Amino acid sequence: MGPMQGSAGSAPGRKTAMTVKDIARVAEVSPMTVSRVLSGGKNVRPALREHVERVIAEVGYHRNENARSLRPGQRSGLVGVLITNIGNPYYAGVVQGIEQVVAATGRRILVGTTNEDSDLERQLLSDFLGRQVEGLVVVPVGQDGDRFSAARLHDVPLVLASRTVERAPADAVLIDDVHGAREAAAIMLREGHRRVAFLGNKVTVSTGQRRLTGFRSAFADSGTAVDERLVVLGLQDAEASEHAMRELLTLADPPTAVFAANNRISVGAIRAIARAVADGSVAVPPRLFAFDSFDFADMAPIPLSVIDHDPAELGRVAARMLLSRLDGSAADEGARLVELPVHIVHH
Repeated sequence: MGPMQGSAGSAPGRKTAMTVKDIARVAEVSPMTVSRVLSGGKNVRPALREHVERVIAEVGYHRNENARSLRPGQRSGLVGVLITNIGNPYYAGVVQGIEQVVAATGRRILVGTTNEDSDLERQLLSDFLGRQVEGLVVVPVGQDGDRFSAARLHDVPLVLASRTVERAPADAVLIDDVHGAREAAAIMLREGHRRVAFLGNKVTVSTGQRRLTGFRSAFADSGTAVDERLVVLGLQDAEASEHAMRELLTLADPPTAVFAANNRISVGAIRAIARAVADGSVAVPPRLFAFDSFDFADMAPIPLSVIDHDPAELGRVAARMLLSRLDGSAADEGARLVELPVHIVHH
């Protein structure tokens, strides 16, 4: 079924989402079954629920929460913002920057947290589109770019923040991850470190990939081999990082320096190192380079340097990019990429 034409309550040129009856027809079920699935799937067989959910995901149904309150041609005044972890001060800074710029135009933001869950991300995107947000700023989960196609988003402008997604035709604002990681690793190598550990997150997260690329390139530039036994990936939080760091410290020849790919990973590494020093199992703590700052970094009980930048500025730039799409000033431009600089702070 092709996309439906805009209704009287839609913004000009905006495609209207499928209705419950449309979904029922495509899925070959009753509208009541579709409604039950949309309400949580109670009293619907699991196999049938999964079938209907697949159809909903494929055709792009979005519950229209604002349709009754918006007059024809009236904008919603809402911008949807998706981040991965509300408990991470980094993302709080990003949201603060977005809100600062968006609020100056008389708009408000809706914030959702995905917790690195792609299914939750799809649901939140659907909810935001159902509320007829004018635009989206998203810290994406994974590398499935199809969910960000113009058809799936019903032509709502999108800016990706902090991370990129392959095949996603969207503006993006990033940190210069590769340069920052390369410079940090080069400093450690110049200091004489050769056994340098890399603590990273999921390989499907573009920031993790880019920072690992920068780290490896510094070793290649110096003609030094990376000890792959010291490269630990897939760390999602401080607890996982702490465990990984403890394991590295028990090696017969432990690392003399560590690169932590984000602030949560840095916190876990510091905990493990500080405890190992306190119990006497480590006499000389490894030197630590942390990507992204964090609270009390200047009070770390070990040698620490931070690859720093301003997350609020990333949010402000993302919001300005989105607004340039909304006001038409960037209407004729293709997908844009902005990389913000980093600087190193030694504590």
